[in-house]
Amino acid sequence: MYTELLLRVREDMTFYNRKCSLCWKNTGSRVLMIFFIGIANCHSIRRIRNCGIECSQGVHCKNKPSYDIFNLFCRTAPQSLIPNVLDNLEISTVMKCPQPNRCSLHLEVIGTVILNDYVRGIEICTMSLSSQQNQCMHVRFIKIKGKKSKHKIHVQANCFEVGVSEYVFVTMKTVPDYCGIKISKEYHVEDCNNKDVGKSILPCLTGKLQYEINEEKKNIIVSVSNIPEEYDYNVRLCLKRFSCHDTGAHALIKKDNSTKSVILEYSEILPCLCIEGWPLFPDSRRVRICPFQNDFDNLWDHIIYNPITQDLAWKSACPIDATVNLCMMKDEKCQTIPDSTNVKQNQALYNQVDTHPKLCMKFTTEKGSWVRCPFESGVFPAWGMKTIYRDEMIQIKIMSSVEAKFSVCICNRTQHTSCDNQRHASVYVGNSGFGTLNLTKDICNPNICVLGLRVDVNYSLPVQICDIPCNMHQKKKKSLLKSKARHLTKNEFHQRKCKKKGLSKSKRRCLTETGIQRFVLRYYGVG
Repeated sequence: MYTELLLRVREDMTFYNRKCSLCWKNTGSRVLMIFFIGIANCHSIRRIRNCGIECSQGVHCKNKPSYDIFNLFCRTAPQSLIPNVLDNLEISTVMKCPQPNRCSLHLEVIGTVILNDYVRGIEICTMSLSSQQNQCMHVRFIKIKGKKSKHKIHVQANCFEVGVSEYVFVTMKTVPDYCGIKISKEYHVEDCNNKDVGKSILPCLTGKLQYEINEEKKNIIVSVSNIPEEYDYNVRLCLKRFSCHDTGAHALIKKDNSTKSVILEYSEILPCLCIEGWPLFPDSRRVRICPFQNDFDNLWDHIIYNPITQDLAWKSACPIDATVNLCMMKDEKCQTIPDSTNVKQNQALYNQVDTHPKLCMKFTTEKGSWVRCPFESGVFPAWGMKTIYRDEMIQIKIMSSVEAKFSVCICNRTQHTSCDNQRHASVYVGNSGFGTLNLTKDICNPNICVLGLRVDVNYSLPVQICDIPCNMHQKKKKSLLKSKARHLTKNEFHQRKCKKKGLSKSKRRCLTETGIQRFVLRYYGVG
């Protein structure tokens, strides 16, 4: 029972030497799940002292150079030669280590041949798919003792030197070369993640990096260990994109430096800012760590506004997939502006944008959302709108430091998104710096607001004025009462308030200056 189960497992799976993993075939049988713990890149690589060829017991073979030009061309196979005379081809990796940590990798190829009078040997060749370099071994069978025809013999050859993580194409043919009779396989050599390769092959000895960040001084102390002692070591800061781009912070640790540490300065914290190190010898691998990979805050600060073209642009210093929207800040929340979504990778551009203090950019990624308001500081010129009572009319005055066109409409306070289409007008601001529009007093309603919007740009936020005073007397009275409220003492205020509301002293409470003003305005029937 146990033997049958093992046979079924072997038939239903393929073992990949580099990954230490099992690949199950679709056989229609019940799936047997086996969990391996800690076996990724776990298999050991056998070490050899010398390379060469070896054949089955009783078979003497020798590696002979082939100078026969005719062997470069295949010949027609005899009819009595069975097609599967080359029975099998197995490939694995071995290491030859003349000294510790100075090993070289070799392919060990085992070919199985069915003994036949027409076959005098085999030829095994490897070709690197990266360098196109060929290596061949021409194995001749010299003496065969006690072996009958159709007997299987094994030939082992392990002098094919290969590189780390190299793709190799291996071919086995008969000698002489019969057309159509060969076995070919592709093989991937283990990489530095393999435990034996990582600690024994020179290009894999990258060293170990440790760091300490000083945010106040904006520098990183980098310490290096486990590096080849006879080589200098490079350390730098770089921005990781498709490759790692140098930031200018670079240091060389000399091989005779006992501290093995350097200080590298940085300008800002970015998620793609990495520390990279590598020993100073040809084809050395690089080790890289990114200490700020979860710090995204500074990515959104790279916003540029061009006041001449009115273009608002953002470009990320690091590769990132982010959805960008324009939004209007209101009550500490940013409301998305329709049709402003920008999903281009690493950048966003908006043409003809008005500089409103509450106009912001919202960045959304799988990690969260961030909002930046580039105009809130007031550095860029903005426009404003105010009301003036003049000659029994309400005058709307728009001030702007640049030439611009505006639309003014009357809106209902309870319906912020809709305006009275019958009552709107255009206002142009030229070199004078302001434009005016006269309206009748019927807009003096608690529920009526005046809304101004710049219309000669693609993106603009409205300015809204409500509580418009109906006459100059009311406006002056309101201003006078506000001034009077500022000079009321708290005791006087509480006496009036409590007298009106009939409150006892125990229920009296202290209010802010704003609260006092509001109460006074309501007290006199103006607020």
